[in-house]
Amino acid sequence: MPRTNYNNTAGLKYHTTQETLLYASLSIGPICIFLYINSVLLFTLRSKSVFRETSRYILLYNVLFADTVYLVLSSLLFLLAICWIKLTFYMCCALIMLAVLTVSISPLTLTVMSLERFVAICYPLRHAIIITVRSTGVAITLVWLTSSLSIIIRVLMLLCSNTEFSFDLQMKDFCSEEALFLVPMYYYFATAYSGIVFLSAGVTIICSYIGVTLVARSASTNKASARKASQTLLLHLFQLGLILISTFHSNIITAAATIMERSHVLRLYSLSFTCLTVLPRCLSTFIYGLRDQTIRPFLIQHLCCQWRCSAFLNKANAGE
Repeated sequence: MPRTNYNNTAGLKYHTTQETLLYASLSIGPICIFLYINSVLLFTLRSKSVFRETSRYILLYNVLFADTVYLVLSSLLFLLAICWIKLTFYMCCALIMLAVLTVSISPLTLTVMSLERFVAICYPLRHAIIITVRSTGVAITLVWLTSSLSIIIRVLMLLCSNTEFSFDLQMKDFCSEEALFLVPMYYYFATAYSGIVFLSAGVTIICSYIGVTLVARSASTNKASARKASQTLLLHLFQLGLILISTFHSNIITAAATIMERSHVLRLYSLSFTCLTVLPRCLSTFIYGLRDQTIRPFLIQHLCCQWRCSAFLNKANAGE
């Protein structure tokens, strides 16, 4: 969160604190709701063997796990920044590195999920041979290794650019990626890496969508599944676009802080955090959790507690 200058009067401090708590509370509500829904869906995906042994659900669990971890870390960093709390260098470094590791998992996994849908619709007879639990595990391993490689490069840059290391070294500014990495080379690397990841994911999803759409138009049977798959790919593309925009979140706030008052910056910070950081990480729940007929009944059952749903269903059956 960028620093702005204010008079050190007691009234202004009280007003600023109240304002900060207000905007923080407005953002915490949606965060808690989305975290609860994501956590329930993660539990649902591990509760049945059909989910644990199906490739598309294994991939969904992977992207949901990464998104949930990223949501927790980004929410923590958001609260620390908006409450003006600074961390030690090593604590900030650990949080940022873990957040950067998980942030690229989503676009890479979305790419694999799009290819899985493409194979399922365009090559249905070979789907069971190509997309297996083993091949899915290999794909997930490659996704995490790719993200881990970028973290190793970032750590090496951090070691080369910092000569002062101490366990009680305090951050001069609030914990953020911009405050941690000060060398220009890092921004070139981060921009190039993000560009390659998002460009590759976008091209793959678009090509998969075109292939699935052509099959949906030409196929005489199973058109409903093809249309649903094409809609899923469009939602993936929309989700990828939101994630790409969220990478510019800090730049938007930094630019706004130079021309706007603190109250407006706090409002913009809370709104953009909810829309650009929280929302993209929860779209997978909507895309698969609510649209998938296999997951939906179990998800709703776990969301509203099993005994309540059973009582409701029993009353409904009795009424019939």
